[in-house]
Amino acid sequence: MTAGNALLQAIHQTLANDTALTAIVGADGIRDRLLPRAKLPCVVFGELETRDFSTASEAGEEHLLVLEIWSDGEGRRQAQKVASLVHGLLHDAALPLDGAVLVNLLQVGTRTRREPKTKFYLAEMRFRAVTE
Repeated sequence: MTAGNALLQAIHQTLANDTALTAIVGADGIRDRLLPRAKLPCVVFGELETRDFSTASEAGEEHLLVLEIWSDGEGRRQAQKVASLVHGLLHDAALPLDGAVLVNLLQVGTRTRREPKTKFYLAEMRFRAVTE
């Protein structure tokens, strides 16, 4: 398993095991893609970019990850509430990875907007992780 996949699995497990988050998004509200007619709100794994981040003595990778928070009826307020919970669970978290070591995981930004086609609110949370 790659370090990127191990990171995604650890993030999914952390989010799915949080009762406050699953009370809002439901048991199946953390997904790897936005389904047609999806039950909202939900957390969707977006882009993942992995780069070599090795040093002279250690092999490493930098991962840039986007988590998308989708909301409909309760709009921006609900998307921001879910984003706040996700931030609390992941920012600077020490997640155990299968086959790799997580050096750090930091949220580096959030962008919220209303999607013109669907009128849903979207909060895009950007994270940066380093693994060895």
